[in-house]
Amino acid sequence: MPSSSTKRKTINPQTVISTVGSIAAAAMLIRSLSRQYLPPEFRNHIYLHFRSFINKFSTQLTMVIYEHEGFNDNEIYTATQLYLADRISPDIHHLKVTKNPNEQHINVAIEINEEYTDIYNGVNFCWSLVSKKNPTREFYTHDDNGRSTRSDLRSLHLTFHWKHKDLALHDYLPYIINYAKAKKQNVKILKLFTVDKKVNYARTVTWTSVNLDHPASFETVAMDTGVKEMVMEDLDRFLERREYYRRVGKAWKRGYLLYGPPGTGKSSLIAAMANYLNFDVYDLELSDVKSNSELRRLLVATANRSILVVEDIDCSVELHDREEVEAEKAVARRSSKHGSKDEERPKITLSGFLNYIDGLWSSCGDERIIIFTTNRKDKLDPALIRPGRMDVHIHMSYCTPSGFRVLASNYLNITEHEHFEEIENLLSEVDVTPAEVAEQLLKNNDPDAALCGLIEFFDVKKKELEAIARRLLVETANRSILVVEDIDCSVELVNFHSIKPWGARWKQREHKH
Repeated sequence: MPSSSTKRKTINPQTVISTVGSIAAAAMLIRSLSRQYLPPEFRNHIYLHFRSFINKFSTQLTMVIYEHEGFNDNEIYTATQLYLADRISPDIHHLKVTKNPNEQHINVAIEINEEYTDIYNGVNFCWSLVSKKNPTREFYTHDDNGRSTRSDLRSLHLTFHWKHKDLALHDYLPYIINYAKAKKQNVKILKLFTVDKKVNYARTVTWTSVNLDHPASFETVAMDTGVKEMVMEDLDRFLERREYYRRVGKAWKRGYLLYGPPGTGKSSLIAAMANYLNFDVYDLELSDVKSNSELRRLLVATANRSILVVEDIDCSVELHDREEVEAEKAVARRSSKHGSKDEERPKITLSGFLNYIDGLWSSCGDERIIIFTTNRKDKLDPALIRPGRMDVHIHMSYCTPSGFRVLASNYLNITEHEHFEEIENLLSEVDVTPAEVAEQLLKNNDPDAALCGLIEFFDVKKKELEAIARRLLVETANRSILVVEDIDCSVELVNFHSIKPWGARWKQREHKH
């Protein structure tokens, strides 16, 4: 057969490399010149028109999911991060790996500009993480891992064929949200949030968090069994009443007031409630907040399924009435006219604070617990603690026999002992806090020695109280009137019959006068 006369032209590899290199060099030159001589606005304008032109011929649709929306975190963004963390494939070459000291596992997430294709119901959904600078916006976040600042705007881009838009909106994204909710409940690490005043350039306060690894539980809290059961039943009933709260027209929240002397276990009860509910805790120090608007930003940024705690609310800050604030502003304006340079500082008003507790702003969130603590309930404004704001009032009393048995079980691992009856009788005579009892039980691992030491502690405390009572009567023996204010809140006069002779002589002397 005669050979074909058709000659195939072979492509020289050097020619291909040279051509590609020339094109790349020209592109780099054009890019460099455009950056140097064209203003950013003009470059963006050209880019948008070019992208719009290309998109006309594309069948792909891209949804942009920003990390934040206004004051709040974007639920779809955080849910997708959790969802994609369980679907890391070999195609991804850059991963973000983090681990906090108190965590038991390593957190893995896709890095910026990485892409991942997820197949759902036979449809390809392509995810990519994008970050760009945006110095004109502020964000308030709940997560320290990769937290965005005001100059860092992160978003997830979801790209797919445009004909699957309904599948993405009504099936795929809800599936991701439900998946993330289930995962959070199974592996959630509780967080303790506090106010951080040094986070952004706008000089506004935000939340910062640490892991909450508190061992307290309702089994270990030293308080009456009946009170603990009441609190747990109330919490369970609250969680089950989502539709009930909607039906009666109330925000889905619950308020608790914990009051009693220091050392009676208020903080431990809060930690036990957080562990029982699996809720994060926001510890709000009102003295760190300077105005109602600042307070509103913080409270709106709290997440659902969380506990807001204001400890020692009677001592943390003075909540001003609106009329008082307006009067002070008027005085400040008059002072400024006369040359005074005192700076007018905004204040938190009682109405502004209560507006979040049960006003219009209370509806900005669901499934929230609000807890106030105080040593003196009588010092609080009645408007703060009325039903609807503080629904349940829990008196954290001095150590009771039931509370002592819990402490003995926790610290000494015993449920019965020959000294229990004597100690329980002493508890009815002397007021001691659970913290004081726990401190005595910590001093010795041997139950006999520890309980004997506790009995000695009670004896010393009784003698101290009797000495105080005698000294009071001696110092006032020559006075016509003896006044002891708030005697129910001061000390308990133990074994008062032992000091009756002093009282008799004092009364006799007063009678002569």
